[in-house]
Amino acid sequence: MFLRRLLPDNFTLTLLAVVLAATLLPASGQVATAFEWITNLAIALLFFMHGAKLSRQAIVAGAGHWRLHLLVFSCTFILFPLLGLALRPALEPLLGSELFMGMLYLCALPATVQSAIAFTSLARGNVAAAICSAAASSLLGIFITPLLVAVLMGVHGDNGSTLDAIGKISLQLLLPFILGQIAQRWIGGWVTQNKNWLKYVDQSSILLVVYTAFSAAVIGGLWQQVPLVTLLAVVVACCVLLALALLLTHLLGKWLGFNLEDRITILFCGSKKSLATGVPMAQVLFAGSAIGVLILPLMLFHQIQLMVCAVLAQRYAQRKDGAQPATA
Repeated sequence: MFLRRLLPDNFTLTLLAVVLAATLLPASGQVATAFEWITNLAIALLFFMHGAKLSRQAIVAGAGHWRLHLLVFSCTFILFPLLGLALRPALEPLLGSELFMGMLYLCALPATVQSAIAFTSLARGNVAAAICSAAASSLLGIFITPLLVAVLMGVHGDNGSTLDAIGKISLQLLLPFILGQIAQRWIGGWVTQNKNWLKYVDQSSILLVVYTAFSAAVIGGLWQQVPLVTLLAVVVACCVLLALALLLTHLLGKWLGFNLEDRITILFCGSKKSLATGVPMAQVLFAGSAIGVLILPLMLFHQIQLMVCAVLAQRYAQRKDGAQPATA
């Protein structure tokens, strides 16, 4: 059972298959243009469904826990960028400038929504606070991430200013989310009843973006720039970054006097980064040929965090009431 949790899930295997397809059969010309249009529509649908799916009652229930939310936001948007900058002397010579920029981009992203809530629930943490914190992180990231990217990487969006990038991201991600929230009163029940197959909307949009981005990157010579040794170095860098994030979020929650349920929420919401938000944002913030290299650390970090957090969540879930699990 332990080894099975460490194996890639079906979505990750599909993601690898899409990368292979983009490597062998990259989209170009009018086909690439068609894929870009389809991808943009899929992303808009993805965030519309997020808006229709998120319960307002859950938001209200968790919104009052401001100390927890402040710590999670600080870990997501301050601690991670500081870790990225602190690791620069070691990572930039090891990975090269472009992949290190991908690590910095990873550090600037908001937290995940679904997996952070799912792991908090499995670990018997404060689920209401996790829902509120993860959703707010995702929405605030639409505005904060472009600013962090401008500060950390000196990037101001694809041929535009940081405000232009925020405007494009808001139009592509935030507006569909708001429309989904408005439509929730009519379709919220249907979305909840069909959430098992609606997850494929999330996954399909990510797969489309990855295929489009990697197609452009392969045509631009991605795999000539990233040999196997460098790829393994990126895996090691992601493992180190995640280990530091997990350790520091655990210690901060303990030092600041949060109870165990809140510390679980802080751990799983403050140490994760969103592939679902990060890939569409990269389309807006960076030129097409650069996306493949820049999102490679994010793709690897995404799988590593899922495997590690699955083990941690199961460890917390097995505790007896009132008992504290041994430090992992």
